[in-house]
Amino acid sequence: MTIDMLIDGILDSYHRYGLINRSDSDSFPNRQNVVEILGDIQTLVFPGFKKAEDIDPVNIRYVTGQKVNNVIAKLTKEIQKALIYTLTTKAQSDCRQNPTNSKCFQLAEEVATGLIEEIPEIRRKIQKDVIAAFNGDPAAKSNEEVILSYPGLEAILVYRIAHYLYENGVPIVPRIMSEHVHGKTGIDIHPGAKIGESFFIDHGTGVVIGETCIIGTNVKIYQGVTLGALSVKKSLTGNKRHPTIEDDVTIYANATILGGETVIGKGSTIGGNTWVTKSVPANSVITQD
Repeated sequence: MTIDMLIDGILDSYHRYGLINRSDSDSFPNRQNVVEILGDIQTLVFPGFKKAEDIDPVNIRYVTGQKVNNVIAKLTKEIQKALIYTLTTKAQSDCRQNPTNSKCFQLAEEVATGLIEEIPEIRRKIQKDVIAAFNGDPAAKSNEEVILSYPGLEAILVYRIAHYLYENGVPIVPRIMSEHVHGKTGIDIHPGAKIGESFFIDHGTGVVIGETCIIGTNVKIYQGVTLGALSVKKSLTGNKRHPTIEDDVTIYANATILGGETVIGKGSTIGGNTWVTKSVPANSVITQD
């Protein structure tokens, strides 16, 4: 079989099965583009920590301005691509015919700009997460060490970025972000989850936090924890499927807590390797029998 015949076979499969993501404005969001944008947003949150950057008091405004403009421009394009697939046929046609002068573009630009506006608030929250990690782990020697090396903090930061986009109606892009950091850290946080301040994931590998999970303030969880659903039937889409974890709860390694009606009361401790499918009152201690 010749090279031309091999190429023809691949091209024929493109025609038969689709699954092609072209580079034009009416295509699906591009994973690499979204990951690069995410990296730029992370450097806005932690300048000089995530990438090698020449930053000093003289040039920091210029450097920040470059990043802001770059993020808004690139993120707008990726959000616009994602939004097209949620619109009516007529609106899709308008967006595709007028890629930079349509309601779709305006919505995308508003959300991208809104995320930049949200950066100070994200920084406030992530500072509390850093402090929670430092205070919660005797091995942590400084806040800077937490920022540079703790996978749990990186997963939480990406969650807080992706959650903003999710809450503002952006499809696809938040999941690309969360699954990217999932691959890096082993921590799977759905961007739809609602997570309070001062959140700490220690070690982290194997943690799963589902879409409708609600987590309060000052919660600490260890590696292998699953906050999941009792059922994964497609018909349950849109229902509360994952547990609620109230304030000041600690959940130790490999604990599994399931169900949308399951509430772990404030101040409780859930021991390692436990399986919880019913609510527990405040200040409970649950251990494996």
